[in-house]
Order: sequence, then structure tokens, then C-alpha cells
Amino acid sequence: MASISNETQYEKSLERIEELLLKVDNTTPQNNKDYIELDLLSDLVAEYEEQYYPVKKPTLPEIIRLRMAELKISQKRLAEILNVSPSRISEYLNGKSEPTLKIARQLRDELQIDADIILG
Repeated sequence: MASISNETQYEKSLERIEELLLKVDNTTPQNNKDYIELDLLSDLVAEYEEQYYPVKKPTLPEIIRLRMAELKISQKRLAEILNVSPSRISEYLNGKSEPTLKIARQLRDELQIDADIILG
């Protein structure tokens, strides 16, 4: 099977996918030529994106910041919740320090961050 080998082909493939999405929906039969073309192009684009636009796994500090934003809590408030100093929170957020196991458990419980993410 062919592959997308440059940015121009990638862009043209994205344009064609947009066109096909106007013709194909959940009721389109799988043997429809537009459905087949969309399926093939989608796979080719996905392969290209995995190679040239990989999605990086977020770091623990990024996840903590995201949860703080979602929960609308400040660093000072998080320090109070975790019973640590605001400077310790700053160290966690800047990647200068890793949370202890006790703090990791609190992050899991208080911010609902999956333990697998916290422990890496």
C-alpha cells in the first residue's frame, strides 16, 4: 500500500478527507467507494501523523496544572489541601521535586489523578 511521504501529500489527503466526510456518514455501507477511500486515507494520515506529529505523554506537572485549572484552585489552595508549603507545590509544578508517596496518594484522592499517571 502507498504511504504519505511529504507535507504536500499530507495536506492534500486532509483536504480529501474533509470532502469525503461530507459524503460518508454512519449509514454509508462499508462497500461504498467513498467509504473505502475515506477509510484508507484516514489510515495513511494516522500513520503519517504518528511519525511526524507524535502526541507526547503529558508530564506530571502538566497534569497537576491542568487539574488545578479544571478545579479552579490556586497553588496556595493546593498547598493547603496537601498540607505542604506553597514553595513545595512550586517545586512539583516546575519539575524540581517529585511528590512523596504520601503526597502522590493525596494527589490521586484530592485531584482525582490516576495513580498510574502519578507514578509514571
